Amino acid sequence: SSSSGDEALRDKRARILSRGLPKQKPIEGVKQVVVVASGKGGVGKSTTAVNIALALAANDSRKEVGLLDADIYGPSIPKMMNLKGNPELTPKNLMRPLKNYGIACMSMGFLMEETAPVVWRGLMVMSAVEKLLRQVDWGQLDYLVIDMPPGTGDVQLSVSQNIPVAGAVIVSTPQDIALLDAHKGAEMFRKVHVPVLGLVQNMSVFQCPKCKHETHIFGADGVRDLAKTLGLDILGDIPLHVNIRETCDSGQPVVISQPQSDAAKAYLKIAMEIVRRLPVAPA
Repeated sequence: SSSSGDEALRDKRARILSRGLPKQKPIEGVKQVVVVASGKGGVGKSTTAVNIALALAANDSRKEVGLLDADIYGPSIPKMMNLKGNPELTPKNLMRPLKNYGIACMSMGFLMEETAPVVWRGLMVMSAVEKLLRQVDWGQLDYLVIDMPPGTGDVQLSVSQNIPVAGAVIVSTPQDIALLDAHKGAEMFRKVHVPVLGLVQNMSVFQCPKCKHETHIFGADGVRDLAKTLGLDILGDIPLHVNIRETCDSGQPVVISQPQSDAAKAYLKIAMEIVRRLPVAPA
């Protein structure tokens, strides 16, 4: 009968809802996870993630820092961190991260040819993310920085729902079109109960190397205005500077290769602001 069919449907719905979200399980050996995200691609998120990881280690030499490249389709951490090769396996069949500048790194880029495209459907991507999260021997880390892919899709949801994330950092340029997507990114993390630590305004100003005239190529203070709208903090401003791009392209990020530069100091300040806003890590 129709009523018994409706009742069966209600029961099924209730069972599905009672399961809820996947139970979050910490990554073994990792105290705190910080995700670096952006709504839109091309805003300098990976460059920011790399330099934040290096800055976290530079600010406190007692801290162990790892960097996970969760951008399956466009992994850039291997090039930026000057790392190549396949990870070794431990006796427990876990992958050992590759290490440079004191940072333990894991990326899809270590598991395939540099120029090979990843032509996968969503389920395969999710499986790869799960492996990068769970089948890596991170040792003991104080911070694991995860470089997220652009957008608000499966990878963001999978990471947010499967592991406890201490906080998210949203990177955007001051351009209106980038700010629209940054707004969506911040709202997504709020919906999955990940604290948004603040926003980073990237490529905020360009200073002519000859005459020192400053130009706001992508607009001025757009990220600051968005932060006010969302009730969030600005963690810092990163200028549009050729050195930042050149050093990452050469595998010698600016925090390591030019630690006294204004760009490096900006990243070091952002790392301090992140630590200040994180909850107290478990002992």
